[in-house]
Amino acid sequence: MELALNQPTPLLKRLSWLDWLFAAIVAAGGLFALSCFGDYMDTYEKAILLAAIPSLVVSGWLWKPFRPLFIVVGTVSLFAVSLYQGNLARMEEAFFLKYLISSQAAIMWMCALFGLATLTYWAGLLTRSEFMLKTGSTLTWSAIAMGFIGLTVRWYESYLIGADIGHIPVSNLYEVFVLFCLITATMYLYYEARYRTRQMGAFVLLVISAGVGFILWYTFDRSAHEIQPLVPALKSWWMKLHVPANFIGYGGFSIAAMLGVAYLLAGRGILASRLPRLEVIDDMMYKAIAIGFAFFTIATILGAMWAAEAWGGYWSWDPKETWALIVWLNYAAWLHIRLVKGLRGPMLAWWAVVGLFVTVFAFIGVNMFLSGLHSYGTL
Repeated sequence: MELALNQPTPLLKRLSWLDWLFAAIVAAGGLFALSCFGDYMDTYEKAILLAAIPSLVVSGWLWKPFRPLFIVVGTVSLFAVSLYQGNLARMEEAFFLKYLISSQAAIMWMCALFGLATLTYWAGLLTRSEFMLKTGSTLTWSAIAMGFIGLTVRWYESYLIGADIGHIPVSNLYEVFVLFCLITATMYLYYEARYRTRQMGAFVLLVISAGVGFILWYTFDRSAHEIQPLVPALKSWWMKLHVPANFIGYGGFSIAAMLGVAYLLAGRGILASRLPRLEVIDDMMYKAIAIGFAFFTIATILGAMWAAEAWGGYWSWDPKETWALIVWLNYAAWLHIRLVKGLRGPMLAWWAVVGLFVTVFAFIGVNMFLSGLHSYGTL
């Protein structure tokens, strides 16, 4: 009897009318988007949109802060789309588009807000100000909202340029770096709420700010924000699944690396009184790598299936594939050492930090220094 009383209540029995209202809003929004923009989508994109509806609903049920984010992003994105009136030139004519919610304007606001959030988190950490830390969280949420609005509107803008040019905005380094910042920040905020500690934002936002720095350089030095047609190799529905899964993995690994830095500093007595206990940091680091590893594994499998369709073989030992395998083996070994051998402490923290450099080389370094089937992703 006591065991039965301690069992958690099933999710569906814990739902309130607000939960079902959110589900109705998501379903209505998804179906509305399908009715308005279905002509622009192929069969696979429609299937992904429909599959996203229950995924978003469950996300909102399990993590309540996701709800206002979804509603704000959806509402503002639809408002931005309506302002275009089917004409891309409206980007320079309509006030809100020009300064706030065109894709490029929204992404620039995202960059500014992430920069402010980083400074605010550090101010809160160094001064022990809970108000500043909370402000950092609020700025991060705002940056995430603007970034997702930017990507959503960019998707629509690509179709305004031409039906044959339109594509989901995860196809080049500019777009995927925006996606990286958004995924990493969203994952961090989940852990922030889960562990009820905001101090780690000062460290995690550093790696996001590095991504922002790349976006700004890539924008102003290379004009990478301009929407370009897809190269033939990327005209596949596999891209829409493989790339987001990959970047959830990269986000988890990046968070773990910055937590590793915090762990090593606290272990040496630096900022120790301002940071969570080492056991808490260690557990957060483990959870981030575990989630990242799971999605990176899925992304690798999807990539192999995409390769079979595009190049006729699941694996060709292309430099990108080889380094993806190295990244996978690195984190598989990390998890094995922790779970099977029970190892904890500075060694795993150092491993997580070094692992980020391995991952960065696999993501960017291979594109810069090695040639292969993935060379279309060069700088």
